[in-house]
Amino acid sequence: MAPFIFLLFLLSFHPHRAFAAHCTATTATKTFEKCMSLPSQEASIAWTFHKHNLTLDLVFSGSFISPSGWVAWGINPNSPEMTGTRALITFPDPNSGQLVLLPYILDPTVKLQKSPLLSRPLDIHLLSSSAALYGGQMGTVHNGATIQIFATLKLKPNKTKIHNVWNRGLYVQGYSPTIHPTTINDLSSVTTIDILSGLSAPGPNTNARTLKLVHGILNAISWGIFLPTGAVTARYLRHIQSLGPTWFYVHAGIQLSAFLLGTAGFAIGIHLGQMSPGRVYGLHRKLGFAAFFLGSLQTLALLFRPKTTNKFRKYWKSYHHFVGYACVIIGVVNVFQGFEVLGEGGSYAKLMYCLCLSTLSGVCIALEVNSWVVFCRKSKEEKLRRDGILRGQEKTC
Repeated sequence: MAPFIFLLFLLSFHPHRAFAAHCTATTATKTFEKCMSLPSQEASIAWTFHKHNLTLDLVFSGSFISPSGWVAWGINPNSPEMTGTRALITFPDPNSGQLVLLPYILDPTVKLQKSPLLSRPLDIHLLSSSAALYGGQMGTVHNGATIQIFATLKLKPNKTKIHNVWNRGLYVQGYSPTIHPTTINDLSSVTTIDILSGLSAPGPNTNARTLKLVHGILNAISWGIFLPTGAVTARYLRHIQSLGPTWFYVHAGIQLSAFLLGTAGFAIGIHLGQMSPGRVYGLHRKLGFAAFFLGSLQTLALLFRPKTTNKFRKYWKSYHHFVGYACVIIGVVNVFQGFEVLGEGGSYAKLMYCLCLSTLSGVCIALEVNSWVVFCRKSKEEKLRRDGILRGQEKTC
């Protein structure tokens, strides 16, 4: 049970590592009054608010994830979400290679990817804007290069809260930035900041982020650990005569627990899909439906389990084994897909899961070897016994 608890701990806290990103109020050209680390992508923002004329000077600090990629920062005047954001996006010019900064409005068609994102003037009071690589060297755009986007805005009276939205992508087609990665880290790039107090309020993705963590934990434990463990108990414990029917109850209890936890994780996944209609994880979603469908068939099969004397028993056993092992394989593969969706492909949580799976595989190998040794020994004893009986019959004759 300890590995499961440790896995839960890692999954719960690892995605928030970006909170440790350091913010600074001083740049090469200007010093700001306040600064704040943003909750994803190791980004930060610094600003100075001039009350006498309601202007806001700010700088957003982010980083590239590709030499041909893009980095964006913007403000949504209505709500803390991507749709409706007025964004400034910087990337290397496809023709000259020089850094450019262009304005974009993220309407609903952008989220649904119905049309390419095209630059157009913003309908907010943007007084000035510019972008510069950290250190000012224009020829060092690379994976991890730090970029600063400067902007001066004129705010409306009594409006001190701004909805910040930011993100980054791998490449640009012409002057149209392509879709950004869709890991949990990349989908958490929104926060609301009170520029007077310097405090931030959680955005709407906070709930979704929590649900994704719960979804991942439940499915990793159910489909990824419990289900294979249940299959192992059925394969190796049933041959231990001293256990009697105990092996069956252990097997059924583990598998039923796995299915109930997996059903809860599956339901959360469906809800997350409804919360994000324009965001589809194709392979992960298909594997999830396949695993749940096969798991449901296995559970229903218990209700129609023939007696050992029934002539259809052997067909039921073949069906039960085939569907069961297929469900285990699909479930484990989808757990690894889930780590990629969460952006935890290189995390300690995935490493811990691999260690749990490796331990279970090692136990299976040891039990399999032991089963063959026992089988060969019994076969040899049976052969000797038959030979003895035959010799006895020959002597009698």
